[in-house]
Amino acid sequence: MWRRSFSSASATRTLKEKKWDALVIGGGHNGLTAAAYLARGGLSVAVLERRHVIGGAAVTEELIPGFKFSRCSYLQSLLRPSVIRELELKKHGLKLLKPTATSFTPCLDGRYMLFGFDEEHNYSEIAKFSKRDADAYPRYESQLHKFCKLMDFLLDSHPPETLHGDSSFKDQMQDRLQKSVFWACCMRHIVSLGQKDMVDFVELLLSPTSKVLNKWFETDVLKATIAGDAIIGSMASIHAPGSGYVLLHHVMGETDGDRNVWSHVEGGMGSVSLAISKAACEAGAHILTNAEVSQLMIKDSGEVNGILMANGTQVHSSIVLSNATPYKTFMELVPQNVLPDDFIHAIKCADYNSGVTKINVAVDKLPEFHCCKSSHLEVGPQHTATIRIGSESMEEIDSACRDAWNGLPSERPVMEMTIPTSLDKTISPPVIVRRRKKPTNMLSVSGVTHLMYDQQKCEEQDSTIGEEMGWLTPVRNLPSSVGKHVVSLFTQYTPYKPSDGSWEDPKYRESYARKCFNLIDEYSPGFSSSVIGYDMLTPPDLEREFGLTGGNIFHGAMGLDSLFLMRPIKGWSNYRTPVRGLYMCGSGSHPGGGVTGAPGRNAAHVVLQDVKKLFR
Repeated sequence: MWRRSFSSASATRTLKEKKWDALVIGGGHNGLTAAAYLARGGLSVAVLERRHVIGGAAVTEELIPGFKFSRCSYLQSLLRPSVIRELELKKHGLKLLKPTATSFTPCLDGRYMLFGFDEEHNYSEIAKFSKRDADAYPRYESQLHKFCKLMDFLLDSHPPETLHGDSSFKDQMQDRLQKSVFWACCMRHIVSLGQKDMVDFVELLLSPTSKVLNKWFETDVLKATIAGDAIIGSMASIHAPGSGYVLLHHVMGETDGDRNVWSHVEGGMGSVSLAISKAACEAGAHILTNAEVSQLMIKDSGEVNGILMANGTQVHSSIVLSNATPYKTFMELVPQNVLPDDFIHAIKCADYNSGVTKINVAVDKLPEFHCCKSSHLEVGPQHTATIRIGSESMEEIDSACRDAWNGLPSERPVMEMTIPTSLDKTISPPVIVRRRKKPTNMLSVSGVTHLMYDQQKCEEQDSTIGEEMGWLTPVRNLPSSVGKHVVSLFTQYTPYKPSDGSWEDPKYRESYARKCFNLIDEYSPGFSSSVIGYDMLTPPDLEREFGLTGGNIFHGAMGLDSLFLMRPIKGWSNYRTPVRGLYMCGSGSHPGGGVTGAPGRNAAHVVLQDVKKLFR
């Protein structure tokens, strides 16, 4: 399924022979979402994806035979309920796998904090460290949920940007009406919050994460567990003013109506993109892979006329949506001397830094944490949760950040560890039990080889599983821990250009991976020895492979100076650009990064509004 190609000779021929109503550059989830809405709006749409597989950063790839990795994004929560509902993604195969626990933070002293869906359980988990914090935590969550109601409105709306260029009196009046409606709805949400909650909301947006959490809690491990959401994808410290917004951004999602629940997706995150692509194709959109765009074609009048592909093919359209980063779009795809100098300067000065390195690991056994050992061979709630490694205090997180500021990969990286195979057996090699002439109480698991791997370990995988299981135990009844697993490591912080080496050096790369594995060993002894192979994506890899400028997973930093009316830059927040007919639809636009689908949906609505004006 993941090797499926949307390209064909006939499709390519159709692409260049037809003038399309709209072209979408990039088959990431936002580009596909925009295409789906445009096609449903009656436009002829083609999506051009540079890589061999659709999905962008929300992709599943089988890099080691039998192991399917969500290479970049790895959990689902932020996808807007409106997108799931309107595009009928569950009908198109989207299946969310809700974890049995939400967050697991092991400690080196043998303690741990495990959050789930039961308030009494969470209270007791926190009370092990502080009764005061256990009392405060429900109030903290309740306040964030209040803020999320306002954020829901903002996420699903396109910013009320100022009109550019000449416009008719009728257009100006309609624009004023739309802005009035937007601000009236916004004020209604603000009034419903009340003054106290609104002041708290502003405080959260403007304050350092450390200040916010110190105000609420006293327990280091609780504060560090929560603070992990505030640093995702950034090079910012938890002590940086404004870091509180990123914390809010990552708790505003939901799964089936339950707030701040991050689910695995059956088949990996590529299943999200695949479901959206099916909705787009059903509506009439055409999707091509291995279709690299080299430049936009611009008329002398300054309007878009289509795109020029890397193979020299010209594809014509008066509307183009770019799902690429703002930097790549305006500095590489738009021809020179087309954009205003001040616009180019603002795009160049935007912050594309990121400290993320993603490591996808194939292991031959389920990790076991010394703080909550089980006597049974089975997946526990902790395995289904987001596991936070190296996050026992906010000081640890700040120290890791300071290493990267000094040009060094963190000595003790901060990691989010997930084990999707704890719930999803479609992404790991099947367990094969072979019958022999005499019972040997041995389990033989199919071998795999690829990338950085131990070939002998793959080929000679035989594990004794105990006499109590018996040799003829059916595969369907085997414990879920038996067999091989996929482990996802989202690690921070790693500088784009280290001062003590180069990411192009295989030994330097391996040293960082081993540093991460060794740190996990401190909490889960034997993890390093269970590694069969791994795939590592440093910031330059993310830029080269997925087009993420600077390796930034959000297409640009999510600071307060680059959100809402200032995203991607001030004056151009409503998906339109200085080039008439060119629109932005990726994470570099409002409301920002994460697998939300919101930029694609909002941009498509703006395009359809503009098209309607032309034909009225």
